[in-house]
Amino acid sequence: MPLSSGLSVPRLSDAIAATLEQRILEGAFKPGDRLPAERELAVELGVSRPSLREAMQKLAFKGLLRRRQGGGTFVTAALQAAFVDPWQETLAAQPNLREDVLEFRRLLAAQTAEWAATRRAEADMTLLAETLARLQTALDADDMQDFEPLAACERAFHQTIADAAHNVLSAHLTATLLRFLADDLRVNLAELKAVPRAFALLKAQQQAMFAAIRERQPAAARLAAEAHIDFVHASLAQSLRSAARREIAVRRLRTESATSAFSTLSP
Repeated sequence: MPLSSGLSVPRLSDAIAATLEQRILEGAFKPGDRLPAERELAVELGVSRPSLREAMQKLAFKGLLRRRQGGGTFVTAALQAAFVDPWQETLAAQPNLREDVLEFRRLLAAQTAEWAATRRAEADMTLLAETLARLQTALDADDMQDFEPLAACERAFHQTIADAAHNVLSAHLTATLLRFLADDLRVNLAELKAVPRAFALLKAQQQAMFAAIRERQPAAARLAAEAHIDFVHASLAQSLRSAARREIAVRRLRTESATSAFSTLSP
């Protein structure tokens, strides 16, 4: 019996595009990731390369993928950028909003940790153990000059927890907030490096979050995340105050030096 004219069979490329988009939403493909080679991905999905190519073009048109000539196809940050870009300039002009961002960050981190403790799979724990190991190794480095690699490990740890919560929106919001706070986190870690036992406290807090999620203890995971975020935010506030005091001292020194030089030149 023929299909009703009111029904339509989805194009294969649309189904492939939906599958790839779902992987992007779930975080299997993250912003900046290069997709597997076209031949490999076609075999994995069990589709033809022309259909796959058409699907990727659809996602490129939506802004989710970007093809580099001779360099492969990459996931864009479109889902995050649409939220981040308008706010970056606003936050720069309205620094009082930073407290609102930090407050929301605490709420989100606590909730994702609680969900992760309830919903995490064994594969999530494998990834979380790997990111924790890299982070704690970075914290143990003695000759640290550039703090961006350490900050990247810290962001990866929190993002892995958010991914383990298995809530697409909270995972992308976490990534957005971590982008917001990237510079602050790097500066804060540089300041904390000089504080006795600060990195030891960070390691203990990270281990507490990991253990609570591993043991499926949602209340403990929430409390551990809140304690960690509170410590980081308090340290950040102290770092910003210290930086402001240093800037004031430098301005005073420059003013006094200029005044002294003028007095010497005056008859």
